[in-house]
Amino acid sequence: MYKMFNREKKSEILFIIILLIANILLLLIPNNYQKDNDTYTYTVGKVISVDNSEVGQYGIIRQGEQYAEIEVLRGERKGEIFETNNQLIGKMELDKFLKAGDTVYVEMFDARGRTYLNVVDFYRLGTEGILFGIFVIILIIYAGWTGIKTVLSFSTSLLMIWKVMIPLFLQGYDPVFLAFWIVLALTAVVIFLVGGFEKKGIVAFLGAGSGVLITLILSQLFSDPFIINGSVMPFSETLLNSGFANLNLNKLFLASVFIGSSGAVMDIGMDLSAAMKEIVDKHPKITVKELTISGLNIGRAVVGTMSTTLLFAYAGGYLTLLMAFMAQGVNAGAMLNLNYFSSEIFKTIIGSFGLVLTAPFTAIIGAIIYKLPSKQK
Repeated sequence: MYKMFNREKKSEILFIIILLIANILLLLIPNNYQKDNDTYTYTVGKVISVDNSEVGQYGIIRQGEQYAEIEVLRGERKGEIFETNNQLIGKMELDKFLKAGDTVYVEMFDARGRTYLNVVDFYRLGTEGILFGIFVIILIIYAGWTGIKTVLSFSTSLLMIWKVMIPLFLQGYDPVFLAFWIVLALTAVVIFLVGGFEKKGIVAFLGAGSGVLITLILSQLFSDPFIINGSVMPFSETLLNSGFANLNLNKLFLASVFIGSSGAVMDIGMDLSAAMKEIVDKHPKITVKELTISGLNIGRAVVGTMSTTLLFAYAGGYLTLLMAFMAQGVNAGAMLNLNYFSSEIFKTIIGSFGLVLTAPFTAIIGAIIYKLPSKQK
């Protein structure tokens, strides 16, 4: 028993070392879509003064041009003051209305022998860093060693999405095929990192993998009947107009369906696997049939809440859309047929299918694997 524990611990440490190396390598991958750093510099500035004489107020919308003086707070140009303009186009989700005293993130570049400064947006990196730091500390305090592994799985997933998945999407690779294998790889990383290289991790991975596969198959089968239009995704037209007109928005939308539900699928796989392991540990003589029934009973309770969780997640993201339809008195039948609304129905139902079917697959797989005879020395 001690030798087995020692072997599993060594495998876990080796896996963590491999992931740490992979994180470092991912960080070193250059971003080929980033602006030339020799031309553009990004830093933090403070708004000294603002001239709003050419800004017009039209109801709740502001349009026009602000003129601002920005003092550079960091870098080689620290202390220097630049004049810049801030165009307000009348879209509240995109416009930033500057006021004296605001801290902003700025872009500086040289052209025609002069340095220009543009305001990117309000500076939020400090607050974001503090919030994430508090989250990591609380996670580690509560979960200990598992919390540290969770942070590592989080960073690996984030870097894989940003450094691998997104660039390959932009290069024109099939989004559905690519996203499936990356999600499957990340599922393995997260589950084996948290659950370990033992039966619990294997059962959870196979169960979650089956759920992701089911979601992929169903999204492919029902995309044509739903007449899915991927342009409902935010900034999709902006992406096409930025030189990427070859991208298939419909496939990107289908990829987003199982990417969005994969986290919940992992939760169900791990929850069921851990629960079934506890049952086997407490009742070693339980039969495969009894363990399967217990797994199915646990699964029913889990999917009941997880499906609703998925609904809340999607509904929360489109809360103002739902409010706009109700406020305008849109007919229910018309609303259900609208592209924006039907795409959310598609996401919710297909994602819920994957969640619901993950539970019985995990229960059956778990009953078989947990009752396999173990080698004892």
